[in-house]
Amino acid sequence: MSDKIIVRGARQHNLKNIDVDIPKNKLVVITGVSGSGKSSLAIDTLYAEGQRRYVESLSAYARQFLELMEKPDVDSIEYLSPSICIEQKTISSNPRSTVGTVTEIYDYLRLLFARVGDVFCPECGKRIEKYTVQQIVDKILEYPISTKLEVLSPVVRGKKGEYKQLFKNLLKEGFVRGYVDGELIRFEDAPELNKNIKHDIEVVVDRVIIKEDIKRRITDSVEVALRLSDGLVIVKSGDERKLFSEKFSCVDCGVSFAEIEPRIFSFNNPYGACPECDGIGSKMIFDLDLIIPDKRLSIRDGAIKPWEGVDDFYFYNTLLTLSEKYNIDLNKPVDALEKDKLDILLYGLEEPLEMYTFKGDKKIFYKKKFAGVLGYLKEKLYSTSKSDVDFAKQFMSEMHCELCNGTRLKKESLAIKIGGKNIAEISGMTIEELYDFIRELRFDGFRAKVAERVLREIERRLKFLVDVGLEYLTLNRSSGTLSGGESQRIRLATQIGAGLTGVLYVLDEPSIGLHQRDNDRLIKTLKGLRDIGNTVVVVEHDEDTILSSDWVIDMGPHAGRNGGEVVFSGTPEELIRCEKSLTGKYLSGKLTIDIPHERRKGNGKYIKIKNARRHNLKNIDVAFPLGTMICVTGVSGSGKSTLIIDVLYDSVVRKLRGQNVKKENCEDLLGIENIDKIIDIDQSPIGRTPRSNPATYTGVFTDIREIFAMTVDAKKRGYKMGRFSFNVKGGRCEHCQGEGYIKIEMHFLPDMYVKCDVCHGARYNRDTLDITYKGKNIAEVLDMTVNQAYEFFENIPKLKNKLQILRDVGLGYIKLGQPATTLSGGEAQRIKLARELMKKMTGKTLYLFDEPTTGLHMDDVKKLIDVFYRLVDAGNTVIIIEHNLDVIKCADYIIDLGPEGGDKGGNIVFCGTPEECANCKTSYTGQYLKGKLHAKV
Repeated sequence: MSDKIIVRGARQHNLKNIDVDIPKNKLVVITGVSGSGKSSLAIDTLYAEGQRRYVESLSAYARQFLELMEKPDVDSIEYLSPSICIEQKTISSNPRSTVGTVTEIYDYLRLLFARVGDVFCPECGKRIEKYTVQQIVDKILEYPISTKLEVLSPVVRGKKGEYKQLFKNLLKEGFVRGYVDGELIRFEDAPELNKNIKHDIEVVVDRVIIKEDIKRRITDSVEVALRLSDGLVIVKSGDERKLFSEKFSCVDCGVSFAEIEPRIFSFNNPYGACPECDGIGSKMIFDLDLIIPDKRLSIRDGAIKPWEGVDDFYFYNTLLTLSEKYNIDLNKPVDALEKDKLDILLYGLEEPLEMYTFKGDKKIFYKKKFAGVLGYLKEKLYSTSKSDVDFAKQFMSEMHCELCNGTRLKKESLAIKIGGKNIAEISGMTIEELYDFIRELRFDGFRAKVAERVLREIERRLKFLVDVGLEYLTLNRSSGTLSGGESQRIRLATQIGAGLTGVLYVLDEPSIGLHQRDNDRLIKTLKGLRDIGNTVVVVEHDEDTILSSDWVIDMGPHAGRNGGEVVFSGTPEELIRCEKSLTGKYLSGKLTIDIPHERRKGNGKYIKIKNARRHNLKNIDVAFPLGTMICVTGVSGSGKSTLIIDVLYDSVVRKLRGQNVKKENCEDLLGIENIDKIIDIDQSPIGRTPRSNPATYTGVFTDIREIFAMTVDAKKRGYKMGRFSFNVKGGRCEHCQGEGYIKIEMHFLPDMYVKCDVCHGARYNRDTLDITYKGKNIAEVLDMTVNQAYEFFENIPKLKNKLQILRDVGLGYIKLGQPATTLSGGEAQRIKLARELMKKMTGKTLYLFDEPTTGLHMDDVKKLIDVFYRLVDAGNTVIIIEHNLDVIKCADYIIDLGPEGGDKGGNIVFCGTPEECANCKTSYTGQYLKGKLHAKV
């Protein structure tokens, strides 16, 4: 068996028939500029072929899908191991998916709680236990010798009614005495009580005196008592009474538990899920702040947003009738209306409203139900029309479920505790806190043996999450809220837990979202995966990861058609000395990203947040100097995204609409008059299907279709711009409806998109493809890279300028028609940035970016920083959440959060210039930044 994976003649995408040897059981980094062919080699060639070979080894049913799996364009790959790809995709958008369920830690916790949890009454909080017959007898025998006892069976508790038949049955079985509310009666006298029993009834099963040889008799009595009362026994000694139960139940409150199994702790199971929110933890409700966004407006001025554009006589007649009958001033600002009058408009009336209209000169009366704006929206929400439903949903917000307070579970499930905490409280701990909690848990006797293996597995999995820098996450964190980098590291931790060997692991930029401080732990984890006998191939730009690897493959020399070659293959030390490698030049310091000569002071105005308190933020006051480039930094989980996206963005949007800020976010936001809009340029996809692409999203495609519609052949045939759209009938291929791909459900594997066998991915029908411009049809133009299109349309200034902007943000290598499903989060973000740059700037815009350097080589980061400078120099403000030190050192102002992640974060560690930050001893960012600023510090 060779110690190398031997690749020969790889031509996938832009790869230029390359040959490369990849050493096995090593940590191998594939690097290079964006679009140079890194992912084409690692994911689309190595991993794709490994997946194909895996499917070949499966059943005949599975092998039928082989022909649908596109074979990588490569002559041969020898000695390829089974492969696993860990990408940057969000794990799941399902609200029921959490960090705990994805890592399976929550499943182990459910098992632990079911087997060794302490049970408490959900009503009174008293601890309750269940007993076997033997345990009950042993408790009775603990009484001193000669103690007089009564063994009672409570046959009726807390119920009213007639119990004639019950008395008859008890008389048949020989029980002639019982207690009704403490008073001893004979059941033969009971008929006079049968009319209306209002008391508890306890049967005297036996009267005994404790003796040495009494055990058998007490056992028989207990068994009879349990049978009569469905599991309850009362032992009475004078005034003292003790209750024993075969089930977990609180006799005082009448609460009983079914058999305690793991499923009662599952919010995805009806046995455990909160009945109000069905285990989601939140509910979508109509939000009055969205329904009435600006309370300074009157009803006539359109204060009630859902009523905007309603053009209906009866609607306006209803409002006028309400105004007359209930003295509601429709010209008065909403915030000045009396509550009872506003409530009528919101919630409607119980009784039909008597109204009238005119038919000629005759006054006609009629009655009409008025349900208010909320009733109007509910009608839309439950309509069969999708547009109506979508209309109603825009006025809804997600709110915590009031019944379970967001815990997702029934109160009975939450009444079971370990170490004084229920499963929701444990799920709300950070991974780091939970790791310490689990390690300190102690059980006695039988419970210790039961818990031992489960605790060991939970501890092991938590340790892996800590090792990959995710100690700040909580188990109840929804999977859909995780970044691509966090999702990837969770998958990585799960794979480490699997303990596989002899596997090829392919990872796509695992360092994304990690502070430099946490990078060392990630690198250690990757080496650990290597050391147990695996080959780890990492697509990466991070300097520390490259230098820590065993082997580096540098792709290039440039992007797109100018890339796809192996520029270098060897050790990191050899890479630094390689003159042909752009990466090597940056690592050696021959090429650098320059520090600006002068930091911008800004325009003297600020946006200020007062008492930010969302999630882990500790009531902090933050001021953002406008007209500057600001970097928000800090270790993972320190509160950066919470501050900028959840608090700043939401508060600015609300203030621009004339609304108040959400009090759960912050106390107030000041300085809104200094900006005119805010734009969050995030890494969410520009589309969910192959139909969306960079050309359509940026509007470039509109210009291209206009050019094709102006050609002589198109005019002869009467083709308009619409003919060249693949989203409408006419010019598109109807087999794939213009997508170019057919979606295939794989059942046991993720869904696949296979090229349409009619248009072969072109998207258009034959007649449309007959029309050409400069010898290229519309499909061939969409297949061009941005750089190729820039040269192709060089004589059309409007289009050329837009394509230049795409090049400026480092996207010259992507194809115009590249499906949105194949774009990384970083690429999607830069496409959004390009679209904003194509618009006319006002100079008063606040731009937000969350880790825009994702997927970028050092040389591309340099270009991106120049784009940020362009935005700021036009008078705008750019706020960047970032870990990349090259971007941070170029900022005008730094806001560093921490000092740690999770509950230990959420404070302002530092505010000021990069030079000042480098001298701040309490800032982790400053410690790493010092080396980047060199002599300037």
